[in-house]
Amino acid sequence: MNPPDAPNGALVLIPTGLGDAPWTDFLPATAQSRAVDIRHFVVENARAARAHLKRFDYPAALRDINIHELPSEGGNSMLDALLAPALAGKDVGLMSDAGCPAVADPGARLVARAHALGVRVVPLVGPSSILLGLMGSGLDGQNFAFHGYLPTAKDARDRRLRMLEDESRQIKRTQIFIETPYRNEHLFAALLRVCRPATRLCIARELATANEYLRTLAVADWRKKPPPALAKRPTLFLLHA
Repeated sequence: MNPPDAPNGALVLIPTGLGDAPWTDFLPATAQSRAVDIRHFVVENARAARAHLKRFDYPAALRDINIHELPSEGGNSMLDALLAPALAGKDVGLMSDAGCPAVADPGARLVARAHALGVRVVPLVGPSSILLGLMGSGLDGQNFAFHGYLPTAKDARDRRLRMLEDESRQIKRTQIFIETPYRNEHLFAALLRVCRPATRLCIARELATANEYLRTLAVADWRKKPPPALAKRPTLFLLHA
């Protein structure tokens, strides 16, 4: 640990773009300025992180900075090693592959460890597909829950959808979930098959990109329309019964 006169650095949570847009389209200048001053990074994927840093107009040679991927498993000793620069007085940047780190993202483990070690946590403003989808859906933004991935097996997925729809109806909650992009069409078809006609369903695809698609309709109305193109495209699903 540092002596009392040597303050810790911070763990800085750096949002990244949801597409290939320049940083000026999704980050405040103050957030970009903070991000490009950092020389130690913990990331979801090193290759993606380097691409994001280039998009941030990062001034230093990327070969001269420290970029470590966050392992999927490991105890406190591993997390402590990643936070060692912060304990030595240097800021550490945490980056996800897309959007806000530690939101629907394994980076939350590192943030929790930073709090335990007394390292200051600094979240920067940036895009979150979950919040953008909720904002644009017209569904209840006062009571909502993000459920991540649903079961892939058909029967288990259908049961989960019925449960989420029933819960939404009972407590007036917007339910938000995602799917692996190549299975998006299967989930969309299941929603139209399982959910009640009056349940409202929002499809939020490729938000904040040139291919953005955002539409909310009752399930009965979705059934009358050609399905949107969802295969292999990042998509958020929101429903409210």
